[in-house]
Amino acid sequence: MEKSSSGFAALVVREPGAEGIRSCYACGTCTAGCPVRRVTPAYNPRKLIRMVLLGMQDEILAGKEIWLCSSCYTCQERCPQGIRITDTIIALRNLAVREGHAPSGISMQANLIKGQGRLYALDAFDDKKRKKAGLPSLPSEVEGAKKLLEKKE
Repeated sequence: MEKSSSGFAALVVREPGAEGIRSCYACGTCTAGCPVRRVTPAYNPRKLIRMVLLGMQDEILAGKEIWLCSSCYTCQERCPQGIRITDTIIALRNLAVREGHAPSGISMQANLIKGQGRLYALDAFDDKKRKKAGLPSLPSEVEGAKKLLEKKE
């Protein structure tokens, strides 16, 4: 078993959306309904919750499992305890990013948004399609996105 952190569950519970994680009684409804689990048997939301409650901080935050969730909310909608499982996974991702464990794709997307305000650059073709649909042109850069992603030091 990985080095455990007794304060990890308390840290996760303080994150928005993860407040009710201690109510989990491991019924498995989340895992049984998960579409990602159907194609990736290694993915197991119930196991992730158990790992949080056991304080397995390093294994969760440095692992790839939290990045497999498709955020479809099926687990959350079906949970008999009303645990916000998808929101908890998102909270775990946020903690992982804060600790420098973001996959390279996430960092690349953040850099694209910082640089141009969106993931995909708009060109004249896109603008022409927007005009044809009666939509206004979009600015080439979005300052609001850049401001949101600025690091607070």
